[in-house]
Amino acid sequence: MSMLEQVRSPAEIYDAHFVPALFTQWGPVVAAEAGVREGDRVLDVACGTGALTLAAAGIAGPSGSVVGLDANPEMLAVARRKPVQIEWLEGMAESLPLPDSSFDAVVSQFGFMFFEDKPQALREMVRVLKPGGRLAVAVCDAVENSPGYGAFALLLDRLFGRQVGDAFRAPFSMGDAGQLHEICRVAGIEDAEVVQRNGKVRFKSIDALVSTERACVWTLGGVLTDKQFERLLKESKTTLRPFVINGGTVEFDMPSLIIRARKT
Repeated sequence: MSMLEQVRSPAEIYDAHFVPALFTQWGPVVAAEAGVREGDRVLDVACGTGALTLAAAGIAGPSGSVVGLDANPEMLAVARRKPVQIEWLEGMAESLPLPDSSFDAVVSQFGFMFFEDKPQALREMVRVLKPGGRLAVAVCDAVENSPGYGAFALLLDRLFGRQVGDAFRAPFSMGDAGQLHEICRVAGIEDAEVVQRNGKVRFKSIDALVSTERACVWTLGGVLTDKQFERLLKESKTTLRPFVINGGTVEFDMPSLIIRARKT
């Protein structure tokens, strides 16, 4: 796929392909769940290339301020190219390099499932919130609740074995409300809510979806040989056909679960 060949780093692939296909739509949703308002000071944890950070900045406006934090310098390098007034910081969710009680809202989308110490990350997010500040953390719901990705995972199992299928399932590993409530309890957040919100996955073609997934270093990157990729592409034409709409676009539901809490 020529576009993917032109984009060099994993962060650039993520920004050029995954962000428009999946993540841009969620920025306003997660910001709304955190009650972000004009004039707020907002922190986006695991900001990636800034999909949610940009949405928060748009709402907070010039009277507010937004910080995007990520552990991956490649992601931040892409984020810093965005023509917006945002402070980009490198750091870990489990030890935020920021002072206590300094933000009106803390948000995070689709990074939490990769954190090493999830309760500690939540404790840190609450620590930097002002009293009464709002928290919203989004994760992918279970892969079975996303029909296209569920079918794709089963196809990977069938073609290459469960280990490859499970590599693809990694981002969906926290799609369990009970598990999220338990992590919140361990973190000392007793009044957390977990809500489900629905979104859509949209790729311009089956080829685009499969090529992008193969290039993703967090799941299938480096896992498949060229020959296996060709086989996957061929079989995906049948498996994903039910999700093709006008013009060859692939579209299906991908819900998320969002932890909501307020600092008392």
